Amino acid sequence: MGEEEIKDVKEEKDEKPVEEFNLFKEVLSWIKILIIAFVVAFILTHFVIVNAKVPTGSMENTIPTGSRIVGSRLAYKFSDPKRFDIVIFKAPDSPEENYVKRLIGLPGEKVIIDDATVTIETTDSETIQLDEKYLKEEWFDSTGPYEFEVPEDCYFFLGDNRNYSNDARKWVHTYVKRDALLGKVEFMYYPSIEWLGSQEYDEISVDSNTEDSSTENSTEIVTKMETQTVNN
Repeated sequence: MGEEEIKDVKEEKDEKPVEEFNLFKEVLSWIKILIIAFVVAFILTHFVIVNAKVPTGSMENTIPTGSRIVGSRLAYKFSDPKRFDIVIFKAPDSPEENYVKRLIGLPGEKVIIDDATVTIETTDSETIQLDEKYLKEEWFDSTGPYEFEVPEDCYFFLGDNRNYSNDARKWVHTYVKRDALLGKVEFMYYPSIEWLGSQEYDEISVDSNTEDSSTENSTEIVTKMETQTVNN
């Protein structure tokens, strides 16, 4: 009797009540998941990252036509933009559009373009010449002479595909204000995965006495993105 009673108790403990399927609760749980996912995606895309498609070739070969890139919206919240950064920003001549270009001139600097060479007079009274190994090909379009003085809190941008880039040489509003910067491009994930966030290039010091500072032809010429789409 004792053994049979123990067996009966164990079988009763193993038995679990069958829960009825509740369609309303199931649908409600999925709605909650979708709302949470939407909120997270909204926060990421509006406050953390910029996910963009680049439909034009002004940044080739660094960023090929049709590429998809991700930029960090937080990069310039904690540090200042640096020369050679690739940046997504609101187009100076059409703020409803987003552009992607390379940062060349910093606030307070003088940018001199002459014979397809970029020379910078820095705020430290140093004259440097950029060794632009990232250019797609020999530069023959709009090669200067131009001279630009970058205002405070503004930046000067050019495309890597210099012969086919709508950039600061050609914009009506030449310079991009700090608050128009949307994010620093960190990596490309299509058509290939490539890190773009920490590229370094040479700045060659130049003896200012040997520089021809008589360039008088100064033009104000100031490229787009949503997944965002970026035109350039």
